[in-house]
Amino acid sequence: MIRIVHLVVVCLFVAAAVHVYRIKFDSTVQAERVARLRAEIKRERNEIARLRSEWARLDTPARIQQLANRHLPIKPVDVLQFDQLDKLPERPPQLVPMDASDPIAMIIENVDGEPSTGSVEGETR
Repeated sequence: MIRIVHLVVVCLFVAAAVHVYRIKFDSTVQAERVARLRAEIKRERNEIARLRSEWARLDTPARIQQLANRHLPIKPVDVLQFDQLDKLPERPPQLVPMDASDPIAMIIENVDGEPSTGSVEGETR
C-alpha cells in the first residue's frame, strides 16, 4: 500500500515538474515574442523619424521656390497688371437670393423654357 502511495506521489511530482517546465517554456517563448515586437517597434519608429526628416527637407519653402522657378513658367507680377477698382466690370446678377432656403429649386424655377433632362426629345423606350 505504501509503495502505491509513493508511486502516486512520484507521478504527481513528475506531472508538476512537467507543468512547471511547460509554463517556463511558454513564458520564454512569450518573452522572445515581446523582444521581437519591441525591436520591430523601434525599427518602425526609426523609419518614421527618417521619413519625417526627409519630408521636412523636401517641404522647405526655399526648395519649393527653387523647383517652381525651374519647372513652372511663372513670371514676376508686373505693376501694370493691376487695375483700379472703378475700371472693373460689374458683378454678374445673382441667380439665387442669399436667404433662399432651397437655392437649387430657385435656379430651376428661374430657367427659361423647359427644364433640361438627360432624355432626348422624340426618343421612346
